[in-house]
Amino acid sequence: MKMHLTLPGVIALALLLCAFSTGSPVFFTAAMLIVLAVLSSLLGVWRASRTLDVQSSLSERTVRRGESVMLTVSVRHRGLIPVAPMLLELYATPDTPETAVRLKDAPGRLQKLTLPFHAAHVGVSRPGVKSCTVEDLFGFFSITKHPEAEGTELLVLPLPFDVEALTFAPGDSGLETMARATEDVSSPSDIRGYLPGDALKKIHWKLSARKQELVVRRFEEPVLPDCLVLMDCSAPPSWGHPEAEADVRDSLLETAASIVSSQMNSDHAVRLPLLGEHPVELEKSMGLPLILENLARVDFSETDRFERVLLLETRRMRRVGATVVITARLNSAMVDVMIRMRRMGPVVRLYLVTFTPDDAAVLPLISKLQQGEVEVCYVTPIPA
Repeated sequence: MKMHLTLPGVIALALLLCAFSTGSPVFFTAAMLIVLAVLSSLLGVWRASRTLDVQSSLSERTVRRGESVMLTVSVRHRGLIPVAPMLLELYATPDTPETAVRLKDAPGRLQKLTLPFHAAHVGVSRPGVKSCTVEDLFGFFSITKHPEAEGTELLVLPLPFDVEALTFAPGDSGLETMARATEDVSSPSDIRGYLPGDALKKIHWKLSARKQELVVRRFEEPVLPDCLVLMDCSAPPSWGHPEAEADVRDSLLETAASIVSSQMNSDHAVRLPLLGEHPVELEKSMGLPLILENLARVDFSETDRFERVLLLETRRMRRVGATVVITARLNSAMVDVMIRMRRMGPVVRLYLVTFTPDDAAVLPLISKLQQGEVEVCYVTPIPA
């Protein structure tokens, strides 16, 4: 509680001194009125703060980056003595700093406020009321209360964009593999009864003789090569401004979302490992909505260097037909690992998120990648 009683205290004491000195009831009555105003102000603020109820709600719980939602805040109290309009302090979010708002146009025991909230960056935020300050009409007393409930979670999803179709390593389209596996008698997985039209080389002659009926081998369905998406989940490099760094994070997430979205209708499996405090591996079978939600929750808390992550992922290259690397930094160690991936078979494409594609320090590394048959694409962060 904060109290500002210096001025009314001095005035009341001066009036009482005059009343005792002159014996005039006018000065005494004025002093008592000031004391009564102070006590009523204290009682009003105390009662309003004890019965204070703060609620906040969002018009939408999930939006795409660049969209807006409406934040509605209602403040109710059951005090009988009028108090000043409430002073609200709103939580800081990835898009807005902490903001103080006074409900000037909403007097009374129920006060409401509706604010537009622009979702400028991908991620999870909880826009709502951090604290509410109750003050009396004269400004003598103020009490700050913190709502027990946090703000409503707002999930801002990445906004996919069009990307060039991925190409897979020669011979990994799956059609030739499918044809060969259908006729390959060296890898049977089961047997079944003979059906008219079955090839004779599929007949299991020894087992047919034993069962006194024709049985044929069934073969494993060939597995198409995977599309592996590797996104740098460590903190992006600093660009000297928090807004620019947030734009880089958005571009990383939206590039990953775009690659996965473009592959949703293909026959190839898509895998996207996300590292950090809560590691998870996303797969196409999870569905695009769940994949976008998991991308929105990436906190870029991975502490391992990205070149080491790439090196560990080379063990998957045998069943990978296309590898996509998404990062905002590039060094010689990463270049060497990507070239090594390409030599192991799969097509490798790099998406480099940067504001300066003509950086003289990066151009030699790009040239080395292109000589190693690695596709290079640039992504320039664009604010919502």
